[in-house]
Amino acid sequence: MKKILLIIILLIVLISLNKQNTKEEIKGVFISYIELSEYIRDYSEEQSKENINKMITNIKNYGLNTIILQVRVSSDAIYESKIFPYSEYITSNGKSYDVLDYFINEAHKNNLKLYAWINPYRVKTTNSINSITKDNPAYKYLGTDTIYVDNGIYFNPAKEEVTELIVSGVKEVLNYQIDGLLFDDYFYPSNDIDKKDYEEYIFNHKKITLQEYHLNNVNKMILKVYNLCKEKGIKFGISPDGNIENNYQKNYADVKRWMSEENYIDFIIPQAYYGFINEAKSYPDALSEWQSLIKRDNLDLLIALAAYKVGMEDQFAKGGKREWVQNNNILMRQVILARNINNYKGFVLFRYDNLFKEETFTSNSINEISNLKKVIN
Repeated sequence: MKKILLIIILLIVLISLNKQNTKEEIKGVFISYIELSEYIRDYSEEQSKENINKMITNIKNYGLNTIILQVRVSSDAIYESKIFPYSEYITSNGKSYDVLDYFINEAHKNNLKLYAWINPYRVKTTNSINSITKDNPAYKYLGTDTIYVDNGIYFNPAKEEVTELIVSGVKEVLNYQIDGLLFDDYFYPSNDIDKKDYEEYIFNHKKITLQEYHLNNVNKMILKVYNLCKEKGIKFGISPDGNIENNYQKNYADVKRWMSEENYIDFIIPQAYYGFINEAKSYPDALSEWQSLIKRDNLDLLIALAAYKVGMEDQFAKGGKREWVQNNNILMRQVILARNINNYKGFVLFRYDNLFKEETFTSNSINEISNLKKVIN
């Protein structure tokens, strides 16, 4: 009898803890430059604000509680900045209202949190140097090795003036009532971007590998941004490539250090954009790998989930490429599984249109979205 009573008490405690965890859980969605172009760029201020209101209503009604909004896509701003020009993704004539401020106010009115999402190093998504106008801080670096052109235009992470530019831009964003700040996974676009800087460094300092040099450059910038966020009481995090190895061989994001040492990040959102039967890397394997990197209790782990893959073939999954076509409960199962790992804080869905742009839905995506909602509310 006593054993039965203890089991009942234990079950009650577990149920209570689960409810508490669910209540505190971040249930987020990314709003990217694609949505900015879709719902803001070519509309009047009045109509674009109505579109934002509809987006926020959709997010709230679906049961989500957090928006991660892309405020800097590429050396630009969706707010009134003294450093960056208005983003081409919200205006085509250089004039706009403060989109970030409006988003924040409306989100908070609806009890939603809003995180500002920044791409720190990208200048342009194309190779067109002529598209860089005089009001862009990259303009004065044209013809120098401070910017790099190859499948886009990027700032050189090895340059101190680039780090200071990023920090100055963050200061502007932190003047807004945001609930958090996020950097995405685009750090180093190429091994060659800072070749001269590396050669000069190893000539004047100790010999380190190019990989170590790249990691150190990014870490210096991350430390400065983190300290700035701490001064403002704002949480800072990063959303790295879901493949841990890619972060060290391609992007030079030192995720192992960030997840084990203090003073780099408060939260991390790995892009675990895999299915359960992905032959290259399965979702459960990715989840386990990321959990194993956590070496401190005060790090929040959120999981970015691939809503954009719903109903689509995943060519990188090899034999599992049709998983997202043949199933309609993948995202639901992924949320359930994630809730059982250590340091779990929530999930973020990439991206808004894949949940709410109904004209693009298939019967598969309708069912997937419906099933996901069952574990959100």
